Amino acid sequence: MEYKVKTYEEAIDVIEEIGLLPLAPLIPDFPSLNTITLSEYWHSETEFDPWIWRTKFSTDGVAGYGKFIKKKSVLVSRQLLPYVKRVLGYSESVEERYFNGNISKEAFDIYKLISQEEGIDTRALRIKAGLKESDKKRIFENALLELQGSMDIVISGIQEKKNDDGEKNGWSSTAFETYDSWARRNKIDTFKTDKEEAKKFLIAHFSNLCSNESVKKLEKIFK
Repeated sequence: MEYKVKTYEEAIDVIEEIGLLPLAPLIPDFPSLNTITLSEYWHSETEFDPWIWRTKFSTDGVAGYGKFIKKKSVLVSRQLLPYVKRVLGYSESVEERYFNGNISKEAFDIYKLISQEEGIDTRALRIKAGLKESDKKRIFENALLELQGSMDIVISGIQEKKNDDGEKNGWSSTAFETYDSWARRNKIDTFKTDKEEAKKFLIAHFSNLCSNESVKKLEKIFK
C-alpha cells in the first residue's frame, strides 16, 4: 500500500485500485491523498496540485467525493460507490426519513434546494436556505454533514467567485449535487443489493489489499 504519485492520472490509478482514498489519514496503515503526494505541490495552483484534483475527480466522474465517513472528506471509486452508498446510506428517501423524524428540518430543506438546483454552490445555498447569518453557520454546516454522511449529496465541483467583469475575485465555493443526480449523470451503476451483501463485498475487497488493522477499522466504518 506504499504509493507515491505526482500526476492526476497516477492518482486516478490509485483510487481505482484501492477503491477508497481519504484526503487525510483516516484508517491505520491505509493511504490518503496527502500521504501519497508531495507536500510542496499542495496549493501550488499547478497541474500537480492535489487540492485542485480533489474536486476534479468528482467533476470528471472518476470518483464520488464528500464527507461520507466520520465527517471527513473521502473519494470513492466508481466501482465501489454503489456498495458504499448501500452500506452508509438508507433505502428510504430523504422525504420518508424526514416525515419519520429521522432527519433534521434544516437538512431536509437544504436537500430540497440542492435537488431543485443541482450543482448549487455553498454561498447561494446558504442564502436560499435562510442561514446566511454568522450565528447560523454551524446549523448550515451540520446539515451539509448530515446529508453527506448518509450520501444523499456529494461535492460535485467548485464554483469560482467572479466579479462583474467575469474575473476571478475571492475564494472559490464548493458545489453540491444530490447523489442520485451525480450518479445518473456519470452513469454509475445502481442496484438494490442487500446491505449485508454489500458489506461483505467491501470487506472482502479490502481484505485482499489491506493489513488486518486497516480491515478492522473498515469493518467498524461499514458496520
